[in-house]
Amino acid sequence: MAAIAVSLATSLTSVVVPSSLTSLVFNKLNSAPCLRVTFSISRFSSYRGGGKLMAHSLARATLGLTQPANIDVPKIALSAKEIDVAEWKGDILAVGVTEKDMTKDDSKRFENSLLKNLDAKLGGHLSEASSEEDFTGKPGQSLVLRVSGHGAKRIGLIGLGKSATNTYAFRNLGEAIAAAAKNAQANNVGIVLASTGNTSNESKLNIASAIASGTVLGTYEDNRYKSDSKKPVLKSVDILGFGTGPELDKKLKYAEDVSSAVIFGKELVNSPANVLTPAVLAEEATKIASTYSDVFSATILNAEQCKELKMGSYLGVAAASDNPPHFIHLCYKPPSGPIKAKLALVGKGLTFDSGGYNIKTGPGCSIELMKFDMGGSAAVLGAAKAIGQVKPPGVEVLFSLRPVHFIVAACENMISGTGMRPGDIVTASNGKTIEAALACLLIENIPVWFSFPIVIDSVSDVFCCLYVISCWIIPLQVNNTDAEGRLTLADALIYACNQGAEKIIDLATLTGACVVALGPSIAGVFTPSDELANEVFSAAEASGEKLWRMPLEESYWESMKSGVADMVNTGGRPGGAITAALFLKQFVDEKVQWMHIDIAGPVWNEKKRTATGFGIQTLVEWVRQHSS
Repeated sequence: MAAIAVSLATSLTSVVVPSSLTSLVFNKLNSAPCLRVTFSISRFSSYRGGGKLMAHSLARATLGLTQPANIDVPKIALSAKEIDVAEWKGDILAVGVTEKDMTKDDSKRFENSLLKNLDAKLGGHLSEASSEEDFTGKPGQSLVLRVSGHGAKRIGLIGLGKSATNTYAFRNLGEAIAAAAKNAQANNVGIVLASTGNTSNESKLNIASAIASGTVLGTYEDNRYKSDSKKPVLKSVDILGFGTGPELDKKLKYAEDVSSAVIFGKELVNSPANVLTPAVLAEEATKIASTYSDVFSATILNAEQCKELKMGSYLGVAAASDNPPHFIHLCYKPPSGPIKAKLALVGKGLTFDSGGYNIKTGPGCSIELMKFDMGGSAAVLGAAKAIGQVKPPGVEVLFSLRPVHFIVAACENMISGTGMRPGDIVTASNGKTIEAALACLLIENIPVWFSFPIVIDSVSDVFCCLYVISCWIIPLQVNNTDAEGRLTLADALIYACNQGAEKIIDLATLTGACVVALGPSIAGVFTPSDELANEVFSAAEASGEKLWRMPLEESYWESMKSGVADMVNTGGRPGGAITAALFLKQFVDEKVQWMHIDIAGPVWNEKKRTATGFGIQTLVEWVRQHSS
């Protein structure tokens, strides 16, 4: 049976028919012929055309002939108004309420002044309905009433819980309001808080921005790969009760720009590996530089150029794929003013990860989701897009990422005669040697495997079970090609240091161990710098993204030592996220402040089966704070 591998199409260059294939397990010759049709790809370093970014890009012929629909991201007008909320006119007036706001007097009427006023205009129906529906203002609760004879067609109460004091809570409020607007097919929404207390002007600006951002992101749905999809109808959002003026308008514009970047990042991660190849990711980066050419420049290095830079660690991972590697370097320079700080953002860019010869197999391995292994690069490119719009002064930002081209779509493309083998030694661009050894990913997944009933239907199932059990029971050194992300990051971090960066943040979907430790919503932070930690946690708090600082226990480095090279690429099973961070630390100059953020958990929303765009808002806020 013929297998056809097709890369980005412009012109047919060759047809190769090899006489045999290598079997994954038994390494025997296969008599079936393999027809390989190869198309040439133009270098993106010479790209100068404009064009829209991912959400609007015209698709090319790819494996499966999949083409994302050309769907424009909905434009929602954000504005601030200072009027009596009872007089506001529109489809839904959404009121954010805490449990305290829902307190009622002996006559079962609201004590909160805003709710009391609304309820009086509605003849007491709001208080009655809240009692009947047992709405108490808890998080996740919502109550929407259709009313007539008033400015708003519907009144909605959205629960904030006992209190709402952070960006995360107010962004969730915006998302809940967006859900209510979808259900009502609303064109316009007014949003107000039942009480703001003694909130400072600065806090009001941040709250308004968080609510607006949540509403925009909650409205968006990625329907590019659906044959039939409905467009959101929400067109405008009025933020009420926060005042008006240029300062608030600027804050809402900032929320709009960053939300647009988060949507861009989501679309990158959501795109399947047969559409988003390393070359396409490189083109998306080049489009950012082209769109914001007044502040951005782009350099795209091909395999030969990376070889000249001695990026053996990075190229070793890329060797098995028919899709060539593209090393992306975007550089932002402010349009005016002195440079105060040189920052680097480095993102892991595996557009697909099969695991290589240590192939991901069995329940819990999530091989079908390995398109999100470029979530770090999506965060970095999303931040680049936002910064191109915001244009913060006084900083030079180097966006460096390795779109790793280890594999494209079919498992067979991941494992070839040119690929890196378990036990191979690769040399990074700083001269350090790395043995691809120890700790197969299957070991980390054992608890998941044994939570499923095991059904043995064939001899291959027996071999599979025996192999897994042996990996679990016997503490053997299992050579591993499935710890490849850190190999690509090694050369990328060296490259960032060579650019003169003073502070570096890398983001990567690096370890399952971090997900086990922190769950699906919190990213793990590793850094030896307290100063950098304080900066990033401040930015994360302002952005509403959850981070947790993890230890860099130097004694664990003992498990990363090799008998034949400078180090191995994985340690033992315990402390896997820590040893991964310690590995990366070996490739950062001691004078550079560095942080590693493991986003393996929060990069993906399993319940909604979609990307989250995690990390973008924190990165943009961090860069913005450096410009102030």
